[in-house]
Amino acid sequence: MNDVAVMILAGGQGERLSILSRQRAKPAVPFAGKYRIIDFALSNCVNSGLYDVAVLTQYRPHSLNEHIGHGRPWDLDRERNGGVLILQPYLGRGHSGWYRGTADAVYHNLFYITRRNYTDVLILAGDHVYAMDYRPMIELHRRMRAGVTVAVQPVRWEEASRFGVLFVNDDGWVIDFEEKPAQPRSNLASMGIYLFRRDTLLDLFSARSPDAPEMIDFGKDVIPFLIPTGSVLAYRFDGYWQDVGTIQSYWEANMALLEDVPALNLYDPNWRIHTRSEERPPALISASARVNRSLVSHGCTIEGTVEHSVLSPGVVVARGAVVRDSIVMTDSVIGPDAVLDRVILDKEVVVGPGCQLGVGDDMRPNRLEPRRLNTGITL
Repeated sequence: MNDVAVMILAGGQGERLSILSRQRAKPAVPFAGKYRIIDFALSNCVNSGLYDVAVLTQYRPHSLNEHIGHGRPWDLDRERNGGVLILQPYLGRGHSGWYRGTADAVYHNLFYITRRNYTDVLILAGDHVYAMDYRPMIELHRRMRAGVTVAVQPVRWEEASRFGVLFVNDDGWVIDFEEKPAQPRSNLASMGIYLFRRDTLLDLFSARSPDAPEMIDFGKDVIPFLIPTGSVLAYRFDGYWQDVGTIQSYWEANMALLEDVPALNLYDPNWRIHTRSEERPPALISASARVNRSLVSHGCTIEGTVEHSVLSPGVVVARGAVVRDSIVMTDSVIGPDAVLDRVILDKEVVVGPGCQLGVGDDMRPNRLEPRRLNTGITL
């Protein structure tokens, strides 16, 4: 499908993930052991036959740029018929360098969608975990002749205030939109996936009068601006989709992979999730080890107990150590007789012998970050 340009927005800081995104962009945060969050958007693209992909970065892009590279794991290292292009902010005429929002990021990279004769532009969030074939959405968008189609999915009412929520008529057209309302009146959430007719997107940025409101963000500005034109369509997606924007949702999404029949099937041969992976030996499970209901990545050495946990490549769990209900990232070492209970451990962390993390009943919010660290999960 070479008439659709894809732009993945991957410049977000992800402040609600606290220290996990302090030194890396949110799309570069590890997930499910061996993957990065952005792997899901990239894999969805190639699995849907979309190979013209631009990744728009901004906040601490080094690890994300290194991970994507030339795009070979996703078959995006192409000189013809597609390929991946990483677009970073730059200083230019009338532009301070930093993108001010999602729509502003696209506006300053319009050259990407005008370089070829594209019909539509698919704009994706690079920080969500989901498995989605974009082709049915594209088919509906074209059949209904929409100016823009927004992918939507119902969320739990208690989480609706984290999202832009929509109101849709019986024919699927969007009639109202609220961006992260304090008291939501709808739980039909925008997934941050927008399919624009290219001409609609170009007209949006080029034909506005000087006194018109600025188009900084798709949720706050663009969609509300277009709704009165009757050109905004909703596409209901019933598959797995998770915004892992908080510590609690990130931990829950990883733990959900350990269920007997997880909602996100990482083993589907017809929908592979591709990633950049270092060459490491197979995981070593010693005679003293006990491993139950866990994801253990390549290069791990397990001599202790691992229960209901997710381990990234190269993790060492020494004899007598216990890792329970935890996420341990690349090349971390859990020393002898140490205990981890409901812990998220970043990469290359060494837990000393006998150390206990997350053990006990103290569920008080973190003193330094009480708004983000308040669920009893230890970082």
